Amino acid sequence: MSRFAPSRRSLLLAVPATLALGLLGCAPEPEAPSRPSPSPAPEPDPAADGAPPTEAATLLLASLAHRSAVAVIDPARPDAEAVREIEVGAAPWGVGVHTAADGASTGYVATAEGLAVVDLAVQDPAAARRTALVPYLHPAARIGQGEYRPGGLGLAVAPDGSRVYVAVMPDTGAAFLEVFDTASAGWIGSVPVGTRPFDVLVAPDGSWAASVDHDSFTVTVVDAETLAVTTHEVAPFGTEGGLASWEKTHYGVVEPAGTILLPVQGQVIVRLDPRSGRTETISSAANSHAHGTALAGTRLLTVGTGDFGSATGGPNLSVRDTAVPELRATSEWVVPLRVPHETVAVWRDAAGAEFAAVAGGNTREEGWDGITLVPLDAPGAAPSRELPVPGYPQAIVSFPGQ
Repeated sequence: MSRFAPSRRSLLLAVPATLALGLLGCAPEPEAPSRPSPSPAPEPDPAADGAPPTEAATLLLASLAHRSAVAVIDPARPDAEAVREIEVGAAPWGVGVHTAADGASTGYVATAEGLAVVDLAVQDPAAARRTALVPYLHPAARIGQGEYRPGGLGLAVAPDGSRVYVAVMPDTGAAFLEVFDTASAGWIGSVPVGTRPFDVLVAPDGSWAASVDHDSFTVTVVDAETLAVTTHEVAPFGTEGGLASWEKTHYGVVEPAGTILLPVQGQVIVRLDPRSGRTETISSAANSHAHGTALAGTRLLTVGTGDFGSATGGPNLSVRDTAVPELRATSEWVVPLRVPHETVAVWRDAAGAEFAAVAGGNTREEGWDGITLVPLDAPGAAPSRELPVPGYPQAIVSFPGQ
């Protein structure tokens, strides 16, 4: 929630172009004469001498809110080589990635202008590019920047990659959840949702999508098959203050069982059943205005932005084990951050070690141009690393490397 009251603005269609790709064919090489050859020596087995097998480190995709680009970030590389940019469209917000069985990764970005589709070209980074910019069904009248700009906000990709759900906020009237079909490369419908949907979530089985409606104290659940809407109020501190209240949800995360975790003010985590609307609560000691979230196993990572409303602590990252309902010294780590950040993703290096990658692009313009990497094997015990990322990285997700 910003300290400034939102203004009311209007939206118009931004008309970008969709690019087409051609295919090149090559004749096969002529076969060389066959001749006997020695059998190849077997590959050494890393497990034979007790060494753990290695795998490719994951990569990070972040929207650059102060530019018209996203950043592909490889924290395994030196700082000067870790970031490359791809132009996508004005003022990007939500991002998502689907990786196909052949390893090809496609990125989706909610910009102020439309939905950007990006070939991430992991095996050939020089070939990465935007392949389409699709106008929204409810487009913006002007292209702006910042927390209250019109256009796309939260975004989520269905697990099978068949759909992309984008929350679009016109300045007058309701926001909408627009549904993009990746096979036909077009919109197949939209439904009204709550006000200023910062985040969009999707079920593990793809059966529903949900918007986290910041200014409505609601979560709107949309059936994937029928697009029928169910709205649940999530207001553990009540709704007093309305738009001026700080006691609201911003982002959420979906557990493997399909329940949604929604941290509020670093004091309580609401677990919501999106079908029935039933809720339960988990306590937290972070005491910091809660923004972005991610899951690392049963551990909920929550970005705290500071002392707003009933939260009186500073910027931090909470690592809360949700498998332990009681608040104990061993169930939650709270790691101070230098300045407010916005969202978080789990980054894994080639040795399998996990880190919280916390994006510094805070929506209230109090963040920084970079990400902070916090080791999750011992949060707070090992030093964090700050990695510069020009352009104010705001929303961040991880995806497979090669």
